[in-house]
Amino acid sequence: MSDTFPTEYQLRVRDFPVGAQMLFVAFGALVLVPLLTGLNPNVALFCAGLGTLIYQVLTKFRIPIFLGSSFSFIAPIMLCMQRYGEAATLGGLASVGLVYMLFALLIKVRGPGFLKRYLPHIVTGPVIMVIGLILAPVGVFMAMGKTGDGAAVLLPQNQAMTISMISLAVTVLVAIKGKGMLRLIPIICGIAAGYATSLVMGVVDFAPVAAAPWFKMPDFVTPEFHFEAIMIIVPVAIAPIIEHIGSILAIGSVTGKDYFEDPGVHRSILGDGVATTLAGCLGGPPLTTYAEVTGAVSLIKIYNPALMTWAAVTAVALAFIGKLGALLQTIPAPVMGGIMLLLFGAIMVVGLNSLVLDGQDLMKPRNMVIVALIVVLGMGKMSFSFLGVHLEGIGLAGVAGVLLNALLPRDREEEPAI
Repeated sequence: MSDTFPTEYQLRVRDFPVGAQMLFVAFGALVLVPLLTGLNPNVALFCAGLGTLIYQVLTKFRIPIFLGSSFSFIAPIMLCMQRYGEAATLGGLASVGLVYMLFALLIKVRGPGFLKRYLPHIVTGPVIMVIGLILAPVGVFMAMGKTGDGAAVLLPQNQAMTISMISLAVTVLVAIKGKGMLRLIPIICGIAAGYATSLVMGVVDFAPVAAAPWFKMPDFVTPEFHFEAIMIIVPVAIAPIIEHIGSILAIGSVTGKDYFEDPGVHRSILGDGVATTLAGCLGGPPLTTYAEVTGAVSLIKIYNPALMTWAAVTAVALAFIGKLGALLQTIPAPVMGGIMLLLFGAIMVVGLNSLVLDGQDLMKPRNMVIVALIVVLGMGKMSFSFLGVHLEGIGLAGVAGVLLNALLPRDREEEPAI
């Protein structure tokens, strides 16, 4: 094979079912983000597929990674959609990809070591925790049959709680007790159980599905760039960049290859950035590496990156099925709310776990100040404006964490190696 197509990349038609299975593993989380934020699920499918193909080109077809919708941006997307509308929100999301590209350039120039100094776990861990905690009320409201902001009642609370708890219970049981491939799709299982319960209760309206055409061009949306919306969304990019680096280390440990060196972590982040900017320009959410797909790769022990090509092609094809998007939008709010109770809590636990694994003493004054202020500023919804720059919530927490870590004096033994 040429340098463009390395020996480990083998695109064979017979591998199509295995590749399509990778999309099945990612499908639940992939469409969950647009369903929660008001974006179009068919557009999200298209962007995930096309974005993954772009990622493969920029990483020289070497890394078996699938890009899907990022959960890190749910809260800022909801806020921007409410304040500035969809077009301005998408402008902010497209700008996130530019931040990724800038980080890729910095890593290329300085090497990945500088990340340890400016974005250590003592900063990224609490930021990830805030992302999960700030979303908790949304999950609770939807589980109780209300809209995400709690302003309107969609279903009676007793009925909604029955649906949401069944959805949650099945998701938890499959995640803990599921075997083989089943264990990799707990979200899909939970949605299916909650949806079946909703059908029995008669709360699903199929009229939009009947009215939707079988084949339809995804409803692409052109972004508009507003500085205020961009400043709400862009600072959140700190967390998924670190998540991305962790994902590259994880897939490298599965396949036994050092992707940090070949094709280089800077190429991987660049691929994610270009794909995310394209998604924002079309109407989709930011993209990130999917750990559930990495889990599937480790399970089946087939490390051919071409499997992700087939998954991406399948995603693009499904994006043109109009009835699929209409069907996804018939899922009642309590079904998603029950799953969100677990997912948003899990995001918080990921951030907490990163602090635990890093072995930091949180009672040291410096560490305590950084963690405490990140969490309180984020959860307290403090806002800050200066020279036209407006920061609040997760964005303010992330920026504050980076600045505190850079400015507060540290012990000599804490100095990271660059």
